[in-house]
Amino acid sequence: MTSRPRERILVEDAAPAAASLRDWWRLFKPNVMQLAVFTAAVGLYLAPGEPHPVLAAIAVLAIAAGAGAAAALNNAHDADIDRLMARTRHRPTAAGRIDPAEAWGAGVVLGLVAVAVLGLATNWLAAGLLALTIVYYALIYTVFLKRRTPQNIVIGGAAGALPPVVGWAAASGEVSLEAWLLFALIFLWTPPHFWALALCRSEDYARAGVPMLPVVAGRTATIRQIRAYTWLVAGIGLLPWVVGMAGLLYGVAALLLGGTFVAAAERLARTGADREARRLFRVSIVHLFGLFLALVVDRAVGVTVGAG
Repeated sequence: MTSRPRERILVEDAAPAAASLRDWWRLFKPNVMQLAVFTAAVGLYLAPGEPHPVLAAIAVLAIAAGAGAAAALNNAHDADIDRLMARTRHRPTAAGRIDPAEAWGAGVVLGLVAVAVLGLATNWLAAGLLALTIVYYALIYTVFLKRRTPQNIVIGGAAGALPPVVGWAAASGEVSLEAWLLFALIFLWTPPHFWALALCRSEDYARAGVPMLPVVAGRTATIRQIRAYTWLVAGIGLLPWVVGMAGLLYGVAALLLGGTFVAAAERLARTGADREARRLFRVSIVHLFGLFLALVVDRAVGVTVGAG
């Protein structure tokens, strides 16, 4: 009786470890979910109307579930390229601990439940917008854009910018200009935020065949785009104050946050170093959270048009 070599037996017979609860939690990308939940809650808080606190909490949880569903669908589709990149190869689908088909099923079921709960708890406009957010991220961005165009982040950024609009609709039953201004704050912020990270991970993206801007256009062109978008984001950040959506407290905060963001982009433009790209990535996170927090504080202390 012939026996297989020990090394071959180990390779062929080894099976991926069973998925843990932590793996299932990571499937839903909690770090990304935090941003969606926070901005959605801000949109709900700023919108006209005062939903019951219990219904508001249910709405935020439903939006969180919708964000998790979109992330699970993204993980299911991208398992093949995720395992090629250092940043993503330990994701449970990439590592083989969760089968992509199981992730796909979990994403579909969770998404349907989230949309239904939001519709029943608030209104069907908000539910429809949540469904659009999930489909946009999981289908339009993940399936059609991510592997085909260097503008994947620019166009696909709409998915990440929709949660405050969903929150606004959940509270008011409508979508006003102010809600779309919240959308614009995130939509224009997304490219410099992700391109700063992509500068440090360009070899990963190239290996996986993902046409991120640094891979396709090169480092210099990407930094030029980051710089231009950062100046635009700093200017757009002042609009809530300019149009009367927020007061002076927010205006000062937006000016300081925007100036810090621009300064980080200018340092990156001067040096082109990965160190500065990572710094810009971190500054961008503080910038967005800071803007939305300033809107909440501004409203809470009554420094808005009509408060007096």
